[in-house]
Order: sequence, then structure tokens, then C-alpha cells
Amino acid sequence: MCGIVGYVGPQSALDVVMAGLKRLEYRGYDSAGVAVLADGGLATAKRAGKLVNLDKELSEHPLPSAATGIGHTRWATHGGPTDANAHPHLDNAGRVAVVHNGIIENFAPLRAELAERGHELPSETDTEVVAHLLAEEYSVCADLAEAMRLVCGRLEGAFTLVAVHADAPDVVVGARRNSPLVVGVGEGEYFLASDVAAFIAHTRNAVELGQDQVVELRRDGVTVTGFDGAPADVRSYHVDWDASAAEKSGYASFMLKEIAEQPKAVADTLLGRIDGSGTLSLDEVRIPAAVLREVDKVVVVACGTAFHAGLIAKYAIEHWTRIPCEVELASEFRYRDPILDQQTLVVAISQSGETMDTLMALRHAREQGARVLAICNTNGSTIPRESDAVLYTHAGPEVAVASTKAFLTQLVACYLVALYLGQVRGTKYGDEIRDVVRDLSGISGAVERVLETMDPVRELARSLAHKNTVLFLGRHVGHPVALEGALKLKELAYMHAEGFAAGELKHGPIALIEEDLPVVVVVPSPRGRSVLHDKIVSNIQEIRARGARTVVIAEEGDEAVVPYADHLVRIPATPTLLQPLVATVPLQVFACELATARGNEVDQPRNLAKSVTVE
Repeated sequence: MCGIVGYVGPQSALDVVMAGLKRLEYRGYDSAGVAVLADGGLATAKRAGKLVNLDKELSEHPLPSAATGIGHTRWATHGGPTDANAHPHLDNAGRVAVVHNGIIENFAPLRAELAERGHELPSETDTEVVAHLLAEEYSVCADLAEAMRLVCGRLEGAFTLVAVHADAPDVVVGARRNSPLVVGVGEGEYFLASDVAAFIAHTRNAVELGQDQVVELRRDGVTVTGFDGAPADVRSYHVDWDASAAEKSGYASFMLKEIAEQPKAVADTLLGRIDGSGTLSLDEVRIPAAVLREVDKVVVVACGTAFHAGLIAKYAIEHWTRIPCEVELASEFRYRDPILDQQTLVVAISQSGETMDTLMALRHAREQGARVLAICNTNGSTIPRESDAVLYTHAGPEVAVASTKAFLTQLVACYLVALYLGQVRGTKYGDEIRDVVRDLSGISGAVERVLETMDPVRELARSLAHKNTVLFLGRHVGHPVALEGALKLKELAYMHAEGFAAGELKHGPIALIEEDLPVVVVVPSPRGRSVLHDKIVSNIQEIRARGARTVVIAEEGDEAVVPYADHLVRIPATPTLLQPLVATVPLQVFACELATARGNEVDQPRNLAKSVTVE
């Protein structure tokens, strides 16, 4: 979860590191700190709270000029968000500084060993043991990369580590296991970071680090080895977006910007997916068509918003391929002993490509012989690398913690996967695929039209900012949309919000309905399966009869809902399976505006981080 930046080069290391941390603060904002190598020693500063607190500290007590440095912005795991627990952590002599993302599971026995040898460890973190172990190993071998390899051999858990030593003034060393770390390659300068966003203003050339690898950055180049010391193969790549894509561009928040970017993001995800003959292609497919034709079950694994995308994918996969599809919370998947074999296709959905729960579910699936197809937004991340196939969503950087454009592009990718399976299995003909892709291509314009009509939704959100509870109802693909709408409100407004399948209302949740309770209802198209529409109109009548305030999201031309809607939000008419792409957008705007009205910071909701790299 935490943000990490390291730098070696001719620029001011502190300026580079602090600018990188500002771009990575979405990964954690409980505390922040920096360390630079200057005048034969280490100089550090760290503060609890957001990065602005560290900025203030540095303005009052500047650090010396330096060309080598590291920094960190934290999402707390071991120990609360205090100055003492903030990174970097030092050894007792103050010669080694370490920053860390992840969890070191065996830190307690290591800490006890160090204490027995006379080390003093004043923080509550698991990270601090690494600084002390590195100091011990360096005192013997005088090589920071070798010391890091030796220490990593003793660690258990998931971690990214970046360290500097006062005796090696032009060296930054990093290591990764099950946690992201990427190298930026400039001209005579090198960067280490949790995400390319940290150094995109300086270079778009990157090197991805593999599992259990150590990287050494010097002024004259980069060396990558395995934990065993053997030279490692690495892959270089070019980032296809620039620094301006990660700026607010005049919007009050990144979330508002990313909501507005959704029409383009949807269109970009579709680019180049189908040729003139109606044949679909994914980015990288290492699963033979013959194997896909033998698939007898699809299992989608994901977390949070991506899980809701998976719930919608189930409808499309089963409808277009006639293959049974299960959707699993990745955090529960491997612990319930799922039934998988070589005829199972697992679809792993993750915006960052580093979501630890999803990564561990993926690895369990592969151990059982299943094939894995990843849907991801981040080139070079772990989940695509460890999958048999990948479809990138091409949403561009998403900085706001609450996902918006990543969700819509995940939906588009899920539809494409379903169509691809239908193509290779012969359950969908080329002209049928072209028809669906044509419908998908029109969604970008439909989302644009929705965004142009959101002023009444914003006004409604402001009027409900004092409420304590909002319920969401939906049927068919509208049910996952209701779940997503409730999640957005929880994430941003810190209020009680629940999503229900509308048919389940009478089986218990209707007891929650009371006078003036806001209930948002996602209404399916009357042009599709009319029985779905008729049933949900009955649900609206049931809740309105009990005094609820109904907020109805219905397509243009649906007049049957008008008498029962206290507030009516119109969306463009779309095929039933594709409706989530337009129905979700008003719920995003609603949550963002309501949270803003309550005085909350929408880009960085409390207790959350963008990339969840711990289980």
C-alpha cells in the first residue's frame, strides 16, 4: 500500500523524492518521511499525517543538499501513524535508512534476536528490524546489495524494501517479494518507486522487477540479481502516458477529473480489439484456443469495486458462452478449498495488478492447474506477468482512491473477454460480436451524455448530506451496480449504505425502510426482459408506500416509473447487459458530491489506500 521513491543522479534528491511522494500519496497518507545521503552521513525527516506535515517540517528545518535519497508515504499496518513509526527507519548508529511496503511476518522473532544482541528498537513497526539486520550484514561484507540479499533470505511475508547506507553515498538498493517496485531509467539518473507515476515527469522508460529480486542503482547503471545473487533477466518497457495525465488539469479533485475522463477511457479500452472480419484480440494470449474450447467453468476473482465488475461479468459470460461462471472474493478464495482443474479458466481483475488478495488467489489457481486471464490497468505489474493471458484496460493513471474510470473500463474488458470466449468456442458468430462491439462503441457517447446532465444529481446529493443511511436496490446487472453505488458512498461519505437485490427486499431488508429514508433504485430497461422491469416497479411501490424517498435511475422513455419517483435520474437507453456502464456514473457523481458537501476529502478517504498490497 505504501508509496516508495528512491533516486540517484545529478538533481536534488530531496526535490525528486518529494515530488514523487506527492504523486504516490494515494497509496497511503498516515505519515511520510525522507532520508538523503550528504556530507558522509544520513539526514532524515519524518512526520505523522499527510505529506503537507512533512513539507512544513522541511521548510522549517531544511535537509542538506544531496544527490541520493529515498522517501516514503505510509499506510499503517504495524504501529499507529506516529512520528516514531513513520519511515525511514534507521539502525542505532544512524548509518542505514530503510523504507518498506508490505508486512514482514516473522518480525517478532527477528526483533527478539536483535534485542538480545543489544539493539534498541524504539518503534512499533516490523520495518525497523530490517535496518538493524542490514547494518549487521553490511559491517561484514561492505556491500549494500549483498547485505540486502542476505537479509531478504531471512524475511518472511510480502515486502518491498529500499535502503541507503552512509558509507555508500551514490547507491540505492531495493528488493521486492509480492509487492510492487519499478525502476525508472533516465539519462545519468535512476529512480525506484512503487509506481511509475513517481518518476513519470523525468522519464517514461522503466524496468520491471521480478519476484525475489534485488536491484542496485548507481550513477553509472542498474544491476538486478535474484535473492541468491545470480544475474536476473528483466524487461524494459515504455510508459504510454505522460505526467500531464496524472495532474488534476483544473479539476477540484482527481476523482472529478477521472469521472470526466470515463468516455475517453471506455473508448481507449475498445481500441484495436476487433478487425474487419469481426475477430477479437486480447493484448497477450498465451492460452491456446483449443484449451479455451475445453473450459467447462469460469471463476472470476477480485476485490472491492473489481469484484462488482466480476458480478456483472458473470451475466455476460454465461449469456454469451453458456459456460457456468462463479464470482469469488479473492480474499476468501484460496481459504475455502475451491474446486479447480485444467478445464477451469480463472479471470483475475485488478486495477493495479498488485492487489495481494487477488495475486494469492491467482497463484493458488495456477497451482491447481487452472489457466488464468488477467484484466488489469497497469503494464508491467505482477498479476499480468503471472497470468496466462492479459487484457489491459488502458484507463490511464487513476489517482483517486475510490475507483471510477477503472471500474467502467474493467466492465468493458469483461464484456470483451466474454465475447472472446464466445468467439473461440463458436457460441457467437462474427456478425453477432460486431453488433455487441458496435453497441459498446456507442457507450462512450452515452457516458458523455450522462455527465452533461448531472447537475440535478449534485443538487440532490447536497440535500441529502445530513442523512445517515442510503439504501440501493437493483435487479439482474443492476444489483452489482447497487452494490457499487453503496460502496462509493461508504468509501467517500463515511455513511451507512447498503446495496440489495431488489427481490430480496421482502425477505428482511424492508424492515429498514422508514419515513424519508433515501432509497436509490436502478431500473432495468423495459425493452429487455420486461418481467425484470415490472418487478422492480413493484419494489419501488413497496418502499414508497412505507414512506421512503425514492431516487430512481431509469432509461430515457421509461414512463412507468414516473409516478413512483421522488427524484428521477435519466440515463440513455442501452442493451440490458451493458446498462451498468451508464447507470453507475450517476452513483459516482452522487457519492462524490455528497462527500464533498460533508467536508470530506474525496481523493484520500480515511483509512484507505489505492493499491492494497497486503492480505
